[in-house]
Amino acid sequence: MFLGCSHHKFSEEEWHEQIESVQTSQLYEKHQEAETFFNPWLRSDRGFGQVITWKLSETLPYTEEEAGFLPKVHRDAQKQILDNGGSDFILWIGHGSFLIKTGSQYWLLDPMFSKRALLAARKTPPALTAEEINKLFPNLNVVISHNHYDHLDEDSIKQLSEKYVFYVPKGLKKIVRSWQPKARIIEMDWWQTREVAESYEIHCLPAQHWSHRVFGGRNTSLWASFMIITPKTNIYFGGDSGYFIGYREFGKKYSKIDYALIPTTAYHPRWFMHEAHMNSEEAIQAFQDLGADYFIPTQWGTFSLADEPAGYPGLDLIRTIKEQKLDRDQYLILDIGQLLPIR
Repeated sequence: MFLGCSHHKFSEEEWHEQIESVQTSQLYEKHQEAETFFNPWLRSDRGFGQVITWKLSETLPYTEEEAGFLPKVHRDAQKQILDNGGSDFILWIGHGSFLIKTGSQYWLLDPMFSKRALLAARKTPPALTAEEINKLFPNLNVVISHNHYDHLDEDSIKQLSEKYVFYVPKGLKKIVRSWQPKARIIEMDWWQTREVAESYEIHCLPAQHWSHRVFGGRNTSLWASFMIITPKTNIYFGGDSGYFIGYREFGKKYSKIDYALIPTTAYHPRWFMHEAHMNSEEAIQAFQDLGADYFIPTQWGTFSLADEPAGYPGLDLIRTIKEQKLDRDQYLILDIGQLLPIR
């Protein structure tokens, strides 16, 4: 167990030494005390004082290109789905929201259609609405990673069909039930597996994050990542997370990961954000640890949740891929509303 670096003595080298000091066994340790959840390998010392320090601190200067860069938006997502001929696909709705078809199963990840995530306003529109999704898909699996407002949105959940099945981390069933009184809601703990249909499974896995809602208490529900196992394609959904050795463990546990949806957002200033969010270098390292075939960045280009502009992480990722001379074909930086056929 270690405490995160404070901003006064933060360095990337020290941070990654601390990451390497974690034992794999800690990923499997108890992560709940009474009604409070925690990362057993990292007990964060984040407090309100540090939030104030961040808010009062100077931001980095961003170029005009960095400030204005945003993903392209396709306005014909519904038509693309209808014209797709029943083939498997991944479609980026925006931010952490994705629609995925794998064989007989459809998956909706962290649905967020609202104009604001608490206070933060959208810079780009969602590619689909809840109404359009309800019309297109009578049956669907909704996967929620944690309770932050940009991932768990009340209006978005309420608008979805009550026929959908919701998979949520431990502690979240109560609030989702209050918005979806009739839906089937399945609560999962880290390392648990549920059969979705024959030959289809969802595995709940650790993430390095936290949870909080206004008047809802801090860390009173769990945060998670998920592995979606299907007959032809396995997809890792990273939810929201800082970099940790869990990615290596997942890579060992799952010999076949086709697509890794990895969060790349809200990482400036690094002294404050490094525990809960990955910069582009760490996101790439997580992808390499997983041993997946393809990397899809998530959570960029919709909301500005930290110091950097909303689209900056996408541009930063493109630059880092070039600098590291990586295989660009493995990095699928999608447009919002782009339907990606599963290879």
